[in-house]
Amino acid sequence: MLVALAGFGGAVVGALATVLASLASEWNRRRMESAREEPMRRVLLAMLSSGYSWRSLDTLRHVIGADETVAKRLLLEIGARASEDGKDLWGLISRNPLP
Repeated sequence: MLVALAGFGGAVVGALATVLASLASEWNRRRMESAREEPMRRVLLAMLSSGYSWRSLDTLRHVIGADETVAKRLLLEIGARASEDGKDLWGLISRNPLP
């Protein structure tokens, strides 16, 4: 009985350690990704804060060297939005509020 209980306890501890290690790994991966993308966010913010009200997505993603999906995610994170006329233009919400 004691051996079975010790075996069960070991399995629980092992499973818990595996879950914690997985969560720690995912947290670290996201933290490193965020740190790597921070310079891209700063460049996008600078480009959209300058004299231009709207910028094309192609120009924005070319400058930061990202694909379309990553560029759009970063733009949303910095508070930008796409234009509502169907063109692939992006601007800061603070400069281009929705009507």
